[in-house]
Amino acid sequence: MKPEIHPTYATSTVSCACGNTFQTRSTVDAIHTDICAACHPFFTGKQKLIDTAGRVERFRQKYGKASA
Repeated sequence: MKPEIHPTYATSTVSCACGNTFQTRSTVDAIHTDICAACHPFFTGKQKLIDTAGRVERFRQKYGKASA
C-alpha cells in the first residue's frame, strides 16, 4: 500500500433526528441522519400499509383477501 494516501479511519458519532446517538467507525467525525433503527417504522413494528387510490382494496378484492 502507498503511504499517506488513505484517509484516517476513526471513531465517529452518529446522531439521528429522533435524538438517538451511537458510535461507529468512519472517515467522517460526525454523521447526522434523519431516521435510524430506533425510530424506523420497519424496525419498531409500527409500519402501516398506506392505501393510495384504493390499490390495496382492489388487490384484496381481486385475490380474495379479507380487508383488515
